[in-house]
Amino acid sequence: MEEQVFRFVSKEQKAALPPPESEVGPLGIVRRNLFATPVDIVLSIAAGIVVVWGVWGIFQWAVIDAVFTGSDREACLVEGGGHGGACWAFVKAKFGQFVYGVYPFDDRWRVDVLFVMLALLVAGLAIPKVPYKRLNAVLLFGVFPVVTLVLLTGGQFSFSGGMLAFLFLIAAGFTIADVSSEPQVGSHSLPVKIAIGAAALSLLSILVAGLVDARTVVFLDFRFSALSLVSLLAALVALGAVLYAGFMARRGEGNVARMFYPAIAVILFVFLMTTNFGLSHVPTNLWGGLMLTLVVALSGIAASLPLGVLLALGRRSDMPAVKLLSVIFIEFWRGVPLITVLFMANFMLPLFMPEGVTFNQLLRACVGVALFSAAYMAEVIRGGLQAIPKGQYEGADAMALTYWQKMRMIILPQALKLVIPGIVNTFIGLFKDTSLVYIIGLADLLGTVRRGFNDPNWITPSTPATGLIFAAFIYWLFCFSMSRYSIYTERRLDTGHKS
Repeated sequence: MEEQVFRFVSKEQKAALPPPESEVGPLGIVRRNLFATPVDIVLSIAAGIVVVWGVWGIFQWAVIDAVFTGSDREACLVEGGGHGGACWAFVKAKFGQFVYGVYPFDDRWRVDVLFVMLALLVAGLAIPKVPYKRLNAVLLFGVFPVVTLVLLTGGQFSFSGGMLAFLFLIAAGFTIADVSSEPQVGSHSLPVKIAIGAAALSLLSILVAGLVDARTVVFLDFRFSALSLVSLLAALVALGAVLYAGFMARRGEGNVARMFYPAIAVILFVFLMTTNFGLSHVPTNLWGGLMLTLVVALSGIAASLPLGVLLALGRRSDMPAVKLLSVIFIEFWRGVPLITVLFMANFMLPLFMPEGVTFNQLLRACVGVALFSAAYMAEVIRGGLQAIPKGQYEGADAMALTYWQKMRMIILPQALKLVIPGIVNTFIGLFKDTSLVYIIGLADLLGTVRRGFNDPNWITPSTPATGLIFAAFIYWLFCFSMSRYSIYTERRLDTGHKS
């Protein structure tokens, strides 16, 4: 009897069979991740019981047994009708103080205007589809700080002659750096050499003027000492010489006006800060709450990033003096706690200043926080610089780019994208560390909440926990927002390592 063999050859690709129903869908995911083995089953049940117990306890304390309305502590006491839960009536009654501190009530519209401006400018810069990014950046980092200072303080500052000379010296320094980067100008042309020499004389005069007592003179409605007047004139000479060199090199081009931006910015800054806008003066010791936290955090963030970039470049520099100074700065600030920095800035810094020169307590704290954060930022950015392949540096050198052109156009954009997580992590740490300013007498958000505990009208057993949880939620909200935007930016720029 002959055996029959049937052969089947498929003429087309067959569709894949669907996975078993027990392995897909919500039930499949739960079964695979939580109940795959007997040990997983026991651990999952135990963890679930703990989570449910904790969530229910928090919900019961924060919602079911909580008190949301009331005029004083009696509403939150058990004897007065409370159930021992959260006293949200305390947060409601103190909310204005938590946001503004003891800022005058009739002038709080200034803070509200700044909050709205900050939200609009940050949104315009953070959302990719919003146009005019360059204008938005100028408004946020150049105009907004000046408007903030005028609105919060009331403006009408008085500038000394030395401060005016220092501002024009800064303008001359930026202009020299801009013009000398032109290949047809360089740093060896005669006008640029004159400008550098005059700028050095201006800086030396400012330093010596703070140590030497001299008779003051009035010039352009500003009070100068002899050396500060020399400093101003030297800065103006430096500015004029470098502007002449830049104008001769850029005649017929469209970027001539760019050279005048630093000088125009200084003139506008002095005009805005000295003009009387009819606003009442509000001293910084009345600032507090969330407003003060944002002032310290944003000023520290805005100052630490560019300073950290310069320190990172300096630490990798081939010039021994620049490298040594950068290393000393970074290692010193990283080697001391922030609380020590704040105490030193608050109590020790005035001892090193010349007689008659003082700094506001808030300004001292902002400077200390910015310098402390810049040291950590420098190491983060240095890691990004080391991650750039050597071929990128060699390619930039082959294109005959100057050092600053190479860094600005090729190296830094790649390095900064690589270390976005580290940069944002430093920003988050800085934002949380602003709570330490309470120790030197500045009432930030956490400090204002803690001061509210001492109000006899709201002393209850649940008041401290309620206030601290409210403050923790505000800090978490800002930090979590920065974290999520960091992840979004990484994905948009495709800087993450895909597995």
